[in-house]
Amino acid sequence: MSTNNRLASLVLRIQKAGLPPKFEQFALTSLFNFQVKLAGTAGIWIESLSNSESTVTLASRRRVQNHIGGIHACGMALLAESATGMVFGMNVPDTHTPLIKSMKIEYKRRAQGDLKAVASLGAGQIESIQSCDRGEINIQVNVTDEKEEGPSPIACEMIWAWVPKAGKSKA
Repeated sequence: MSTNNRLASLVLRIQKAGLPPKFEQFALTSLFNFQVKLAGTAGIWIESLSNSESTVTLASRRRVQNHIGGIHACGMALLAESATGMVFGMNVPDTHTPLIKSMKIEYKRRAQGDLKAVASLGAGQIESIQSCDRGEINIQVNVTDEKEEGPSPIACEMIWAWVPKAGKSKA
């Protein structure tokens, strides 16, 4: 796992602490939701996180449901954006700012139950993020409905970019 930034270093410390799985998930979730307040409000939960993959869930509870009883469209978008942002953020050097550049979501069907999003990066994408001064990538994310088998309730395309922070550059 990459440790070229504070997020990756903190995640690695949590993972090396030898906590039981639920406590590790709680610690990772708390770390993320402290920084991303809306994710905490909605109830985003981190199941696993590495520099190449993130798995996050959103329980279908009243506070995130729409008028027909499924997870609200904004909740689905938040889940996909959070999953991609986490795995991306694990690789962006501290000298750079991660930015969501575009988000395209097609709503295919109503979500019936809890949702799970799995976002992943390939080795070439990780190398590009860590070695290029700026750029953008399309991060793959698959969102599934834990209650219903079959196709994903949404199809997503998330484009993330990174740029140097003002006055900083890679050494």
